[in-house]
This record gives sequence, structure tokens and C-alpha cells, in this order.
Amino acid sequence: MAHPTRPYPATAQPRPRPRILPGFGLRGPRRDKHVLATADLGALALPVGDDGVLIGVDVQGRPSVLGLFRPGAHDLVLVGGLWTAQLITLRAASTGARVAVETGRPQAWSALARAAGGGQPCLTVHQAGRLGPQGASVTSPVLVVRDLTARPPRSRLSAAPWQTTLTVLPWLLPEAARLVGAADLVGVQRVQPEEAGILRRALSLPPEDVAALPALGDDLTLWTTRMHRQYVRAVAGQAELQLLGAPRRVDPPA
Repeated sequence: MAHPTRPYPATAQPRPRPRILPGFGLRGPRRDKHVLATADLGALALPVGDDGVLIGVDVQGRPSVLGLFRPGAHDLVLVGGLWTAQLITLRAASTGARVAVETGRPQAWSALARAAGGGQPCLTVHQAGRLGPQGASVTSPVLVVRDLTARPPRSRLSAAPWQTTLTVLPWLLPEAARLVGAADLVGVQRVQPEEAGILRRALSLPPEDVAALPALGDDLTLWTTRMHRQYVRAVAGQAELQLLGAPRRVDPPA
């Protein structure tokens, strides 16, 4: 240890602290502190949750957000109608994401493709089996919508980070149970009791949800994983209603 009276070596001389110049470094806040009394902590509420797109409200009327994009691949299944799938598509495009729709009914998506993005080609429509790699990235996430009837063929796209696949099933067949069970998130609209039974086995749904599914309104969707469930009522804006019409579960004839 150096002697307390011995001078520092030349290489260890203490250096004067540099003066902070305007624009170079933060001086810290100079405002009064915000203080919250302990008794008031119960009234403090912060909207903590997943980021994503606003798709409606829960049963308490609170906003419900659907997290679409992840650093890894993300698979969603919607057992429901075209109206809800297209509302999610519009909301995803409004956040700046690119949307690629692989469908056997391109006429049902053509008007949406023209309207989305304000003239920018953010939504493209592709015939079944004609969808190529999308090049998704953190700065350019991609939503792939597969609207290919209740028996969708296996996708030719490889899973990729920041690329989410939304598979739309207008109704549920027993052979689609594996697809539902493997999804990260499943949305279920009104279904027949037989379909609710398939969902019960595939998703381990409790009896009260199985009983409720055949009576859901056109604008109501149960979003569920194996651990969490939430009913969401879709709320569309005026421009969306003009484009999509009123909420509906059953799609009009092609």
C-alpha cells in the first residue's frame, strides 16, 4: 500500500472531472419529485401487457391487445369467419407490418388489398401454393394469412423470426385438431357443439367454455392458450365498418 504522504505516481495522478457541455451528457432531472403516499398505491394502475394490435374489448370493457409478432416464429389459428380475420389483417397493416394472404378465394380479399395501406402495397394476395419467402425482420414484420378452407394444405413457407402465420378455419374438422393443438394462440368464434367437443380435447377447455361456444355472438371471440383464456368483443371503427360491413360469423357465398 502506498504511504499516505507519498505523492501519486505520474501515471496515477487524479484527473479533473470534465465539465459537461451542453448537448453532451445528461444532467438529470431538475424538477420536483413525484411522491405517492402508501395509502394511494392501490389506486395506481398501469397498462402492463403485451404490445400488439387492438382488436376489441374484454368482458369488463377494457381494451384487448393481440400480440402478433415475436423474435421467433408465431402460429395463430382462428376458427371463425372472414370478417374477424380481415379486421385483424387491417389492424396489423395499420401498425406498419406487411401482410401476405394465401387464399383460395382471392375475390374476398381484393377490396381489402386495395384499401389497406392508403395505396401502398402492404397487403398482397396470393393463390394457394404460390407464396414465396417474405424476408421478415424486426424492422419489417410479416403476417401471413392462410385462408384455405377447413383442410388447409401444409405451408411451403419455412418458419422465420418476426413472421406470424394466421390460419383461418371457417369450421373445425376432427383432422384439424392437431393444427389447433400445436398453435401458440387460438381464436374461436361460434361453433357447433361437435366442434366445441373437438376444441375441448385439443385445448383442454373447461366445461363452461365448451357450453358457451355454440351461443357466442357474431362479434365475440374466445382467445385461448392452454393456460389463459379471454373473451374479446370486436370493435370496428367507422372506416372499417364501411369496408367490412357489420360483424358476422358466417361468410357470404363466394
